Amino acid sequence: MTIVARWRRWLRHRWMDASDSRRAVPDDMAERLAMRIRASEVRHTGEVRLLIEASLPGGYLRRIREPADLQPVIRDRALAWFGRLQLWDTEHNNGVLIYLLLAERAIEFVADRGLARQVPPQTWQAIVERLGQRLHGDQTEDGLTQALEEVSALLVAHFPADPQAPVHNEQPDDIVRV
Repeated sequence: MTIVARWRRWLRHRWMDASDSRRAVPDDMAERLAMRIRASEVRHTGEVRLLIEASLPGGYLRRIREPADLQPVIRDRALAWFGRLQLWDTEHNNGVLIYLLLAERAIEFVADRGLARQVPPQTWQAIVERLGQRLHGDQTEDGLTQALEEVSALLVAHFPADPQAPVHNEQPDDIVRV
């Protein structure tokens, strides 16, 4: 990667902030998506979080020296958020983070070990690709809605809710925009 490309990436990440995340997913859309998450979680025991991040912190950017470094760095950042949001701490180890990094137009899904054992990586990759197509076509809400429905279907298939048990929401349903 040339020094010019590195500086462009650095400037793009420094230029973007939480206001870009709020612009990408405005308050009304965020509320509709949160309602979809709430409705989804009635049908399964999993926990779903959606996080929109405008840009990477400098420490992550410094690790990108070659184009091949980008995807592992994005994965590490999504894993860091997964831990920070305590999605790993659900009763059935079935939390899912849908992570969007706006500055790189990147999507990452992180599924906790209970669900990851049940769902092959190619299934997650297919969901990411469909979401990416929608996002590139400026169909943000439709794409995120479809992704949430697909994740919900996986959780219902592997961790269905007990109709006799009360609904126990272990995580907030709000959309995180940073």
